[in-house]
Amino acid sequence: MTEHAHPHDSHDEQRHDRHGAHDGPVGGADFWDERYRESDRVWSGNANAVLVREAGGLAPGRALDLGCGEGADAVWLARRGWRVTGTDISEVALGRAAEHAAEAGVADRVEWQRHDFAQSFPEGEFDLVSACFLHTYGEFPRPRILRTAAAAVAPGGILLVVGHAGGPSWAPDEAHPGIALPSPQEVLEQLELPAGAWEVLLAEEHEQPVKAPDGSAGTRPDNVVKVRRLP
Repeated sequence: MTEHAHPHDSHDEQRHDRHGAHDGPVGGADFWDERYRESDRVWSGNANAVLVREAGGLAPGRALDLGCGEGADAVWLARRGWRVTGTDISEVALGRAAEHAAEAGVADRVEWQRHDFAQSFPEGEFDLVSACFLHTYGEFPRPRILRTAAAAVAPGGILLVVGHAGGPSWAPDEAHPGIALPSPQEVLEQLELPAGAWEVLLAEEHEQPVKAPDGSAGTRPDNVVKVRRLP
């Protein structure tokens, strides 16, 4: 779904989308299927750097990757012993993700599910729920979806939310009109976590290096929220 990187970016952490030809609602399944069909591979195939940093030291368990795209994060987790459910709105993306997992030798550790998170959500509890750059055009109830994600975290488990906090340095005021880019504190407020039931491990904004359309170096503000459900 929306783990999407701009084609000028050199790594999957910088995931933001663009308009293109599509047959359905902007941000819907047809939109994203067409977005993926535009090229044989949209993203680098590397896991998001924030996920690598924040999940690298966790004991493997059950993980849920929301908006898995071509599967880089899910495959990275599976290689480290996690049992992963990878979810996306795009059947095209999920097909590529399954191929990626097979090539990596971890197909038996990943289950792929198609979900439009505004309509459905994977069942079960997970020791890690990862929502990296879960942004899209059109109607998208992101706060409600993130609350559903938090409810899917098992006791002692982690919810990791990574997102854009603004536009790139070469166009700071062009942060995708119609897409909400909340601050870390706003994400925490939107999660509506019950007092005494969660521990905030990280809530910060940082400048991420990105490549501008002309090839020059730039930056973009991103944020990360990492919370743990208390046992």
